[in-house]
Amino acid sequence: MARTAAYTVVFFFAAPGTTAGLVPWWITRWVRPDGPVGVVDVLGVAAVLLGLLAVVACFARFVAEGAGTPAPSAPTETLVVGGLYRHVRNPMYLAVASMIGGQALAFRSPGVGLWLVGFMTLVLAFVKGYEEPALARQFGTSYDAYRSAVPGWWPRRTPYAG
Repeated sequence: MARTAAYTVVFFFAAPGTTAGLVPWWITRWVRPDGPVGVVDVLGVAAVLLGLLAVVACFARFVAEGAGTPAPSAPTETLVVGGLYRHVRNPMYLAVASMIGGQALAFRSPGVGLWLVGFMTLVLAFVKGYEEPALARQFGTSYDAYRSAVPGWWPRRTPYAG
């Protein structure tokens, strides 16, 4: 389990760290326009922090519940359906999108907003083209039941009990 956790930490910095950290930094250098802090800034920072908390929770769940990592090269041994995954199938992608969108607001950056659109386009293509078929092959009917019960992108109100 320690090796899985260590690999998960490395992947955390490589994947969400790049998409929600490095790329927005390249675009903004994390410099915001002069002026007073306002509601948009607070909303942006809140979106970043909530997204970060959700990503960390999802990564921890992959190690603890799934006995694997979020990385396609070291997938989980069991289907992860607990925590935030009881409400939506793709909480990690939504959390990273929240972090990117929050930075677009906080830094008033159309470039980061455009990166958010590009990121989500890539994610949707990856999920439909690779991830869902791979999960269906790996977990069969249990994934089919989960996929039928839990929406991919809009959280359900009641938690999945599957």
